[in-house]
Amino acid sequence: MKINSSNARVLSKLGHRGSFALAIMELGANMENLMVMTADLATLTGLERFKNKYPDKFMNMGIAEQNMTGVAAGMAKEGFTVFITTYANFLSMRSYEQIRVHLGYMGFNVKVIGTGSGVAMGMSGNTHYGIEDIALMRAVPGLTVLSPADGVEIVKTIEAVANHKGPVYVRLTGTLNNPVVYNDDYDFQIGKAVTLKEGSDIMIIATGTMVYESMVAAKILEDNSISATVVDMHTIKPLDTSVIEKACKTSKFIVTVEEHSIIGGLGGAVAEYKAQKANAPRQLFIGLPDMFGKIGDYKYLLNKYGLTGEQIAQRIQTEVK
Repeated sequence: MKINSSNARVLSKLGHRGSFALAIMELGANMENLMVMTADLATLTGLERFKNKYPDKFMNMGIAEQNMTGVAAGMAKEGFTVFITTYANFLSMRSYEQIRVHLGYMGFNVKVIGTGSGVAMGMSGNTHYGIEDIALMRAVPGLTVLSPADGVEIVKTIEAVANHKGPVYVRLTGTLNNPVVYNDDYDFQIGKAVTLKEGSDIMIIATGTMVYESMVAAKILEDNSISATVVDMHTIKPLDTSVIEKACKTSKFIVTVEEHSIIGGLGGAVAEYKAQKANAPRQLFIGLPDMFGKIGDYKYLLNKYGLTGEQIAQRIQTEVK
């Protein structure tokens, strides 16, 4: 898909599911060996148009996520590039053993798309929140893990993973009207972070929806004499360690920001690498607390857990000064 400011706004309005749906439609037109599967969520994952236009490339597997993962592995063994999708919590937890064995261990070319991750499922509550999926998925050997920042990056991610050989987990966060991070096309590479803003004091490493909020925070910090580098770490595994190396040499403070539990996610991945470095700067973990949370509207939940740009900036100011 050609990216420009016009369709960036469209993708923003469509949110993560609509952006995924448009990207997969493009693949349907161009990939003969494509197979898309969902666990009874064709409508809620934006795949109705794809199902109607490419019925031979689509399967609704019913509410049977484990079986879907096994069937996908079998299709991949026969040469198909397979995308499977449902809510992130169900894919990452119900199907964990199948993902570990069929995809991680056997290496089959299946792309696992977890929708509604973080607290995007709002009113559905804790049973539907995807707050542990990064921790689970990055623990599987051989599995690539991505978390795109906005609609444009979702499209770039889907295009990239379609051409990537091997199993991938893609974590989709946010709801309708996701804020725009990328207005124009750019060079997207799996495993290569994007530096969105250069700064001299601290480095903010963010992923998913928190990339935009971190940019907002950086502007507020700048107005308060704190210069922040902002990095979009869209690939959690393999982690772009060159970014951390740079932070260790040039930043006084590292902040990781994610719509995920503060245990085992992006913050943990950065800390694991940083722990090997002598004299590495202190790290602040910003994310969802280690607890089951409240039920509520998505924006209410982000505000409750301190994940808005203003709250992120305030937290950083408290820690830095």
